[in-house]
Amino acid sequence: MRNLKYAILGLVNREPMTGYDIKKAFEDRALTSFWHAEHSQIYPELKRLVDEGMLNFDTDIRGEKMEKKLYTITPAGRNEFLEWLKDDVPVERTYKDIFRLRTFYSESLTDEEFLTLLKSQLKQHKEKRDHLAEIRRSVFLDTPPEKGTRELGDYMVLDGAVLREESYVAWLEHCIKIFR
Repeated sequence: MRNLKYAILGLVNREPMTGYDIKKAFEDRALTSFWHAEHSQIYPELKRLVDEGMLNFDTDIRGEKMEKKLYTITPAGRNEFLEWLKDDVPVERTYKDIFRLRTFYSESLTDEEFLTLLKSQLKQHKEKRDHLAEIRRSVFLDTPPEKGTRELGDYMVLDGAVLREESYVAWLEHCIKIFR
């Protein structure tokens, strides 16, 4: 399944956007907490969506060479996006986590090497948790927005990312205790 397709359709469903706007949205506070896409993935997907009739664009010429495409969702794109949105998919069998895989094989490391990795991961996850929590505080004042607003979905995803990092931090702290 081309999940990036639906991530882009959802963004453009909210409002018309340029490719640059879409790229920036993937770096935005809420979306980046659970989804990532590179420039090299976004632009080919935009072309496919236009070719499939899911998106249209208007071209705005700036200066002699600067071309800016403003993408809008078509009725077919909106229908497909809404069908995808309503689909209740089963939970993925396994979330891939490279550090947990390394932990699984940690007996091949020295005690010092593995403890160093644990401490490094703990530091990184605490920083990520704190960063996400600060965004939640600064944008939402730690108060959920009203139902029916797009901000509520943004808040819930961001809140989930904070909770995910809190859980990871707790797991790493637990591992360090076990290991010592």
